[in-house]
Amino acid sequence: MMVRSEYFDGDQKVFVEWDERYNTGIPLIDEQHKDLLDLTNKLYEACLAGDTAANETFKSAIRSVYDYIKYHFSAEEKLLEKVRYPELASHKKEHEVLVKHVLENVQMYEGGKKFIPNAFVRTMREWILTHIAVNDKHYSEYIKNLKKQGALRP
Repeated sequence: MMVRSEYFDGDQKVFVEWDERYNTGIPLIDEQHKDLLDLTNKLYEACLAGDTAANETFKSAIRSVYDYIKYHFSAEEKLLEKVRYPELASHKKEHEVLVKHVLENVQMYEGGKKFIPNAFVRTMREWILTHIAVNDKHYSEYIKNLKKQGALRP
C-alpha cells in the first residue's frame, strides 16, 4: 500500500512503495521514513523523464535528501539515547555511512560524473529496503519490549 501519491498517478510505476513491514510503531519515525520514500520516488520520476529533468531535480533533491536525513537521523538518535538503546553506537555509524555517501554523490555530480542521479536513487531505495525494514526493526523491538515491561509509557 502506497501511503503518498502526490508524485505519481495510478498508471505510473513507483520505484519503492511504503509497506507495513517498514513500520517501527513509532509514529514520528514512521512519518519521517515515509518522507524519505517520497523524496526517493520524486527523484526516480525525474530519472524516468530523462537526463535534463533528472539533473535539474537532482540539484534540489540531493540537498533536500541531505537536509532531511540529517534531521531524521538526529531525531532518531535522540529517541534511541533517551531509551538507552544498547546498539546506538553501531546504528549511528550506519547513519554516518549514508550521510558520507550522499556527500560523495554531490561531489561526483559537481565534478561532472554522469549517471549520479540514477545511482543515487538506487542507493536510497536500498537504504529504505535494508536499513528501515531490517535494521530499524531492532530498535523497534527493543522499544516494544520496554513498553511491555512497563519501562516506557505507550
